[in-house]
Amino acid sequence: MFSTTRMSSKGQVVIPEEIRKRLHLKEGAQFVVLGDKDVLILKTIEEPALGEFELLIKQARHQARQVGLKRSDIDAAVAKARARR
Repeated sequence: MFSTTRMSSKGQVVIPEEIRKRLHLKEGAQFVVLGDKDVLILKTIEEPALGEFELLIKQARHQARQVGLKRSDIDAAVAKARARR
């Protein structure tokens, strides 16, 4: 299924209603936007479920331990990023 749409002067693009309904898109949905030459792709971003998020945190902690990353390294990186603002 395809449809056409236009971009506004503010860069806003309307996703046609039939596509929004079929994909169950609601107001406030977030997307990753990819563009290459004349192709534009919108990929929805969904928050992980709490259980899934906890698993991601567990995996990240395990990987950090494997490479020897310490809490102080993370705190220093956060402080450095905040200082750049």
